[in-house]
Amino acid sequence: MPISHAVWTVSPNPTEISQGTLPSEQMLEDMIVAQPRILSSEWMLIGRQIDTGFGGRVDLLAIAPDGTLVLVELKRDRTPREVVAQALDYASWVERLDADDVANIYGRFRPNRSLSEDFLASFGQPLDEDTINESHQVVIVAASLDASSERIVNYLNDRGLAINVLFFQVFDHDGQQLLSRAWLIDPGEVQVQAASGARRGEKEPWNGEFYVSFGADNTRRWDEAVQYGFISGGGGSWYSNSLRMLSEGDRVWVKIPGKGFVGVGRVTGPRVPARDFEIDENLALETLQGNYHRQFVDDPEKAEYFVPVEWLKTLPEDQGIQEVGMFGNQNTVCKPVTPKWRSTVEALKQRFGIS
Repeated sequence: MPISHAVWTVSPNPTEISQGTLPSEQMLEDMIVAQPRILSSEWMLIGRQIDTGFGGRVDLLAIAPDGTLVLVELKRDRTPREVVAQALDYASWVERLDADDVANIYGRFRPNRSLSEDFLASFGQPLDEDTINESHQVVIVAASLDASSERIVNYLNDRGLAINVLFFQVFDHDGQQLLSRAWLIDPGEVQVQAASGARRGEKEPWNGEFYVSFGADNTRRWDEAVQYGFISGGGGSWYSNSLRMLSEGDRVWVKIPGKGFVGVGRVTGPRVPARDFEIDENLALETLQGNYHRQFVDDPEKAEYFVPVEWLKTLPEDQGIQEVGMFGNQNTVCKPVTPKWRSTVEALKQRFGIS
């Protein structure tokens, strides 16, 4: 259904703030480039007005922490159906970009800057060129969307195409304009669609096994995860959203990036925020020695989230299993549909002695 905001002043006599309009959607694009958090605090802009080579120009291109590319199309003066079709057309071009193409796009957007260095500075982890653009998302930015186009977007997302709409509205207040935003679909759900995707020609039925990336560092400790039975992620909603994919009874294969696979276990409960997660009937943060983003414990977007796990087999992190060709991904949780994941799980079952 159409999304609409109403904004009121907070006072004994609240008054409604009147809606306004931007002078142009070009101004909105300029604002996003100046402050990318208007889109997301967890994407890094890498390109603007990119020539596709077949008569079109992509408005904005961003990259997520796992190397997923995010194509952003502003509605401008096109009808909603036209902008959906245009975005899908551009997505077919984005799908074919390789690591060198992405680096060249960034070089034109930020001359004399390094994509790998800026990625590391933005996300605190190195850019894995082998996983750049293994999947992509489409985001349409519009003030409104007709019901037919909304049905199309929901239909595509329900069937595995990671597409979303960001609605914006403008309000006039005390001589200045305020901008609000709202998503048509929970961005976490679209992230899951992108993380579960595969490159053209590589998709196969999911094997029912979940992949987990556990960032063992000063923030979280693998020895504590083993001792107390959990996996976790946080520091931003991008890192914690995908934990919602897990349900009691799911089997997870856990990898520490750069060190290899270190554990396999069964999920025993839902995702829980750090402030509420308990270990032996005590609050976990009173027991654990790791940081687990304690400074964000009251921030629902940046807080650490925990999922309890019963371990079937674990290894010390310095004995992680990592072989050439094994699957890897920066998402905290994903359910891969590539042959590489199936072969990885088959190899791990033998190494871990799991049937």
